[in-house]
Amino acid sequence: MSLPVSLAARAAATLLAAAAAVLIYPAWTPAQSAAAATDEVLDSGWNSPPALELVARARERRAQPYADAELRDYSALAQGHVYFYLDWRGSDDRTLIKVDQVAVEVYWAAPDMVKQRIVGMRDVSHLPNRQRYHLDHLTIVHDEFGDAIRMGDGDEVSQVPHPAADGAEGVYDFRLADSLTLRLPGAPEPIRVYEVEVKPKDFTSPGIIGSMFLDRARADIVRLEFTFTPASYVDPRLDYIRVSLENGLWNDRHWLPYEQRVEIRRQLPELDFPTGAVIQGVLRVDGYEFNQGLPIALFAGAPVTAAPASERETYPFTEGLMDGIQAYGLTPPPSLEAVRRRALELAGQRYLSGLPRLRLYVPGASSVLRYNRAEGVYLGAGVAYALHERSRLELLAGQATSLGSPTLDGRITYQTVGGIELSARAFKNSLRDVGPVEGAPGAINSLAAAIASSDYLDPYFAEGVRLELSTPVGEVWRANLALSGENHESGRIVRSSIFRDGGRAFRPVRPVTEGWVYEAHASIRRINDGISPWSGGVSLVAGSAGGDTYAQPILEIGRSHRSFTNGINADARLIAGTTLGTAPLQRTFLLGGRGTVPGYEYRSFAGRSFALAQVEAWRDIVPNLINLRAVGAAGWTDLGDLSLPAGWDVTATDGVRTSVGLGVGILFDMIRFDVVRGLNRGARWEAILSVNPGLRDVL
Repeated sequence: MSLPVSLAARAAATLLAAAAAVLIYPAWTPAQSAAAATDEVLDSGWNSPPALELVARARERRAQPYADAELRDYSALAQGHVYFYLDWRGSDDRTLIKVDQVAVEVYWAAPDMVKQRIVGMRDVSHLPNRQRYHLDHLTIVHDEFGDAIRMGDGDEVSQVPHPAADGAEGVYDFRLADSLTLRLPGAPEPIRVYEVEVKPKDFTSPGIIGSMFLDRARADIVRLEFTFTPASYVDPRLDYIRVSLENGLWNDRHWLPYEQRVEIRRQLPELDFPTGAVIQGVLRVDGYEFNQGLPIALFAGAPVTAAPASERETYPFTEGLMDGIQAYGLTPPPSLEAVRRRALELAGQRYLSGLPRLRLYVPGASSVLRYNRAEGVYLGAGVAYALHERSRLELLAGQATSLGSPTLDGRITYQTVGGIELSARAFKNSLRDVGPVEGAPGAINSLAAAIASSDYLDPYFAEGVRLELSTPVGEVWRANLALSGENHESGRIVRSSIFRDGGRAFRPVRPVTEGWVYEAHASIRRINDGISPWSGGVSLVAGSAGGDTYAQPILEIGRSHRSFTNGINADARLIAGTTLGTAPLQRTFLLGGRGTVPGYEYRSFAGRSFALAQVEAWRDIVPNLINLRAVGAAGWTDLGDLSLPAGWDVTATDGVRTSVGLGVGILFDMIRFDVVRGLNRGARWEAILSVNPGLRDVL
């Protein structure tokens, strides 16, 4: 049957328009302290006389940064946030773990005495953690780290030469790149600066990669943005550190700290897991007061001290604890994104991560060990190798007790400086599940199958290839395009139960349309940036199987509410799709039971079209330990002219099926237990043990 192209186009256009109408949120423009416009490009080559002369002037100026009889001392106040979160490979989404807010009194007196006192500090955790920060993550950097850059009290980076230190010309190459005009805090008029790019002569030695922005008039350092070479990292868990330091001009003559941003990413050096732990800190300095006659005794003792805990916890912050996320989200700010791009350009094909190139690859717990009724027991292992900073190779292999041949999966990816990712993948005996919504993450499904013979997969197997392109679209969207050719094969049940004698029998494995399936995939989705309460996107699959063509547009919309006052939180989601043409059986939409509409037989409803609405709300009873939950769901399917073979044992919903329930979440809402009752014909009670959706990808 040929696909009605005009109908497919109209359906896709309708879904796109609906998504745009609901999901588009006011565009976010970060409140920046400096706006830059390029005046001219100065490509004078590496180590040109003008570049080296400017660096020499910067070194001389930096040797006595406050050499001014009119500046004897100053005090200021720094305030900011430190975010600890997980990022996810292959996604721009982030999972917040902990937020800290800090206030620091800053004192300086000639010639070079510095004192800082932490006077305010509070935090909130969203997942269990034992995160503690080095003092220099919570305080202000003076003199751009000094001649030898040291971070994490020397545990992260130690003794990395500063690009404006004595002898820097023997360590670094310099290039005069741009001439810019910046509008900076404290400056009545725009400031003219030069951008000097910096890279080490030897990338195998400790050094920085980035840019210095120097005032044209006096060669003061206005801004410093950089990352490090792999040899710079002391901690073997460090993937990267990115730094952006910006100074403000005070009294029209003194360049003093204004804003600093630091991003630090760690991962186990032996294990390539899909998540990394990221610390992102931002501090802004204001309220400068000059020449107060600060007593020398103020600077005695440790350079950083802290007020008593009772005083820190009751400090009157001018911003809320979560204001930073609500305003800017967790996506890297423009200054740190510029650091990443510049480092990639300057490093070329070199590898910049502090982690080993070759590591064990574990995309999820179920890639190592799982159990289901079509594979039996599966054991797997993988390796990942970084070809260079923007390209990696991933290989997975495993063996299931029910399959005669091994499972193989290989993928190579390449990312451009602009964030576009290209990938090519080949696979054999790849486990698939009829959808569209996952019933349970891999590890939970394996436990349920092994203990209770409850397998929430409708499995089949695929071998073939897939080519994919993923690209950012604006600030908060990402688009994906893919082409695939796959040979699909139905699964076969291994045994009626994991137990040798007796035990509950597994439900049958549903047959699928076997043979080659060729598909084109297109989607655009909103990134979970921590700002907008909206999420979701639109996808379209168009394909051909057994001489028939088809298309499936799917729309998904999510809305979340997070309260930090009354503690009431809520999530709602709507997902709907339809089938145009004749699709293979594995493209049938299945609903019912956990994951979709609890309180009915699992995946007992099917259709060519479907709609699913889910809502849940919760409130802490014991903060971070127990919350009370309320859940609800409604689902609809329409079979149309779809004829399903024997063994599927499904029907359409015949109207809308609904369910409601209550439950509890424990330990930072990581583990959830709900009791749900269906409200329509064929309903039943259902008890569901599940995990927080933020943990599903690692299971």
